[in-house]
Order: sequence, then C-alpha cells, then structure tokens
Amino acid sequence: MNQFNQSMARSEASILATNKVLKNTYILLAMTLMFSAATAGLSMTMNLPHPGMIITLIGYFGLLWLTTKFRNSSMGIVCVFALTGFMGMTLGPILNMYLNAYSNGHQLIMTALGGTGVIFLGLSAYALTTKKDFSFISGFLMVGILVAFLAGIGAIVFSIPALSLGVSAMFIMLMSGMILYQTSAIIHGGETNYIMATVTLYISLFNLFTSLLHILGAMSGRN
Repeated sequence: MNQFNQSMARSEASILATNKVLKNTYILLAMTLMFSAATAGLSMTMNLPHPGMIITLIGYFGLLWLTTKFRNSSMGIVCVFALTGFMGMTLGPILNMYLNAYSNGHQLIMTALGGTGVIFLGLSAYALTTKKDFSFISGFLMVGILVAFLAGIGAIVFSIPALSLGVSAMFIMLMSGMILYQTSAIIHGGETNYIMATVTLYISLFNLFTSLLHILGAMSGRN
C-alpha cells in the first residue's frame, strides 16, 4: 500500500509539473508574440530596411545560442524577448513590402495570420486531447528542416522562384509537425524547460506565417 501511495504521489507530481510547464510556455509565448508584433509594427512605422540574410542569420543564431545558454535562469527570459523582438524587427520590412507590392496586401497578411492561428490552435488541441506521443518524428523534422533551410538559401542565392515556393510549402508541413512534436514533448515530459519550449513554438509560428504569406502572395500576383 505504501508503495502504491508513493507511486500515486509521483504521478500527481509529474502531472502538476507538466501542467506548470505547459501553462508557463503558453503565457510566455503569448507575451513574446505581442512583443514581436510591437517590434514589427515599430519597424514598419520607421520604414526600416531589411537587414539582409547574413545579419538576420547571425542575429538569430547568436540570440538563440544565448537563450539556450541561459535557459535555466531569469536571464533566459530576457534572451527570449531579445530573440523574438529581433525577429519582429526583421518581419516589419517584409510586411511593408507586401503592403506596397500587392493591392490586397492587407488581406494577404491577415489571411496568413488567420491561417497560422487556425493551424496552431488545431494542432495544439489535437496533441493535447489525444495525448499521442509524436517523438518518433524528431528525426524526420531535423533532416527536413536542414534540407529546407539549405534549399531556401539556394533559392535566394540563385533566384529560383519555383524552388522558393517549394521551400515555403515544405516549411508549412515541417512547422506543423514541429508544433505537434513540441506540444507532445511537454505533455509526456520530454521538454521540461518552458523557455526552450516557447522558443521552439515561436519559431514554428514565425516560419509558418511567413511561408503562408509567401505562397498567398505568389497565388495573388503583384500590382
């Protein structure tokens, strides 16, 4: 009986810990999304130019490294906001480009935003309600993201529109899988750090939104 009670206590403690990580992740994710939207809006208002691929990659990977290094301290939260704020600043010029280049730019942005929200909520709800373990797709996601990343660089360097669209379609699928994987990891105790969980979900949403926007823009046609 004593062994049974100890097992029940461990199970309850595990559930409470999982719920805490999940709650903290969603709270921090919501805050970082709002902060990122604010920095994107500031970038748009100031009409800042895009920093370019090299500066964006250096800033992204540098801030991601800092976030990972300080993930177990309060400094990690500062790094998360620095990372998401930076990504918001790089997003502003892209949104301005769509507003200027497309007659229905506002509609494209809102459609991409709505699509991102629907996909995120739908996949998160599915992972939370079914409680399926999606850890088996980790290898596929790792290889897929690496291939898509390299293909994306190739599309930019060699200016291949068809390849660029293909990369966007790949990222939509991969980021959808990443949302399932990360949510599942939190539920099953594979991810116990809400800072890193927030970063993973934020990056998934960022790439999902920009990929949807790219495809919608290609389907719409420029002015």
